[in-house]
Amino acid sequence: MQSRLLSAVKRCLLSLFLATPLTSPAQLRLPRLVSDGMVLQRNAPLKIWGWAGAGEKITVQFNNRTAKTVTGANGQWQVKLPPMPPGGPFTMAIAGNSRLQIKDILIGDVWFCSGQSNMVHQMNIHDVTYAKDIAEANYPQIRQFWVPTLTNLQAPQSDFPNGQWKAAVGEDVRPFSAVAYFFAKKLYSTYKVPIGIINASVGGTPIEAWTSEEGLTNFRDLKAVIDKNKDTTYINSLTRRASGNRPPAPPADLGMAGPAKWYDPAYVPKGWRPINVPGYWEDQGIRDLNGVVWYRKEVDLPAAMTGKVARVFLGRIVDADELYINGKLIGRTTYMYPQRRYAVPADVLKAGKNVFVVRVTNNGGKGGFVPDKPYCVFAGADTVDLKGTWQYKVGSVFRPIAGGGFGGGVNAQNQPTALYNAMVAPAINYAIKGFCWYQGESNAGKPQEYETLQTALINDWRQKWQGGNLPFLYVQLPGFMEYNYQPSESNWALLREAQRKALSVPNTAMVVAIDLGEWNDIHPDNKKDVGERLALAAMKTAYGENLVYSGPLYQSATIEGNKIVVSFTNTGGGLITRDGEELSEFAIAGKDKKFVWAKAIIEGNNVRVWSDEVPDPQYVRYAWADNPVNPNLYNKEGLPASPFRTDQ
Repeated sequence: MQSRLLSAVKRCLLSLFLATPLTSPAQLRLPRLVSDGMVLQRNAPLKIWGWAGAGEKITVQFNNRTAKTVTGANGQWQVKLPPMPPGGPFTMAIAGNSRLQIKDILIGDVWFCSGQSNMVHQMNIHDVTYAKDIAEANYPQIRQFWVPTLTNLQAPQSDFPNGQWKAAVGEDVRPFSAVAYFFAKKLYSTYKVPIGIINASVGGTPIEAWTSEEGLTNFRDLKAVIDKNKDTTYINSLTRRASGNRPPAPPADLGMAGPAKWYDPAYVPKGWRPINVPGYWEDQGIRDLNGVVWYRKEVDLPAAMTGKVARVFLGRIVDADELYINGKLIGRTTYMYPQRRYAVPADVLKAGKNVFVVRVTNNGGKGGFVPDKPYCVFAGADTVDLKGTWQYKVGSVFRPIAGGGFGGGVNAQNQPTALYNAMVAPAINYAIKGFCWYQGESNAGKPQEYETLQTALINDWRQKWQGGNLPFLYVQLPGFMEYNYQPSESNWALLREAQRKALSVPNTAMVVAIDLGEWNDIHPDNKKDVGERLALAAMKTAYGENLVYSGPLYQSATIEGNKIVVSFTNTGGGLITRDGEELSEFAIAGKDKKFVWAKAIIEGNNVRVWSDEVPDPQYVRYAWADNPVNPNLYNKEGLPASPFRTDQ
């Protein structure tokens, strides 16, 4: 009896053993950055790292060098390779209990590029301005690794979930950051070494989101937020509260409610009113409307435009839009910033009357079509203007929300450390030449904090990469928003000042871009000059070239009677006005700090400033505005002076 029982137990255990999957040893794995097509930093010690089974022996062979290690108890391993000159392509072999091979590796210079949307903006978004550059892109030794947009509120991550290296060849150049591409292209054409770009950028994000917890130690308020965000129970409670406090659903859109939709060719328009495009509807008799407004226009087109693919340019629209032509949905955009450029299939347009309908949704502020942008349809050699009088009708009016909004929820990408943890930390083992930074718009509401925040970011990243004072290049904010023809206060000017002060950190360089903005677009189209000015800054700071990389920077001011004499650094071949006209954008004030426009003349490498209205001047400002009208002080190298003030 006992024997039969033991046999039954053995059979049961055997069946259980056979039904249970065997746990396989950890597979040899590499981080996403260490992959086919990567660019490694020349003349610098190189770390290669990954994961495998505990205690596994790892061998890395690359470019006639061999490095060995043993995986730790946590499954992590890392080897170091000695500095190497530029070259390639090479293959890397990594062996443990299994083998991996990485192909097409180049050795050159690697730059970590980061920031918000102006660093994000891809060549594809500017495909009209840079159509020739895209068509001619054939730079297999310029490569980009695009870091996916991710956040983590709890801790630094060890890897990216996806991503790959792409070369700037053909259509693969379209996802390149436009600023980073022109930066890399300038460096490649100068030094003829491979250039790698690691791009970690997210639109609309503040600088503190890109800084580590250690980097924000001295910021008590931010540190408190970091600690609170680590409490997942707290975060989940906010999410539940937000989901329970949603505003009421907006009223139905009348344009979508009837049997014939307002974009349908069968719809007969009644009660539509005239409105001008471009323009905001609040400026044309529609007061304080958030909601859906439909625009309609009958456009006559010649037969030559039919039967071929066309394109429609609708400038920019605030906030979201859907374009219909002859009843067919052509394209839609869900937020305000991208320029609207829609492809029209060859079978849509017809000779004679074509009905264009645009459904515009606005959630706040002025809604409608942004002025000073292109509005047209073109096919082949023919172009038809879409500006002028359209007809409009309101489809839905959103009810105001008490208090201007509703509470709850956390926008993770705006939280301190959230982007560092997910989009920066996984790259810090990867050797680089330096950093390119284009950010600041999202911090303009509190500009006084920015100098210390940017200094903290620079020091933090340098410490994390452990490469000493790695070059840190950054872009000062360009001009943006309405022109003001009187001396005024400006948060954007204060932010630019904070950026300029960060030059006190060693081995940094700032690109002045005050002349490269657009009053009606926070994403100006000219990305090439920004990228090439960054390359000049790199040539000076990272490559040791004896050149002028920057426009004039304020140095000091001396009061001489009824005038103030301003001296500058970075004057290069001498000071000039860009347009050959008198200097503009200088303002002067006495002790009362009431600024008036001033006269200014160039005297050698100085500028003398005065006004008959201020007999006892104490302070001077230059280009101190959100968007100065004509900042025309340059050096002979063609680089603009940075805005500044002396009344601090």
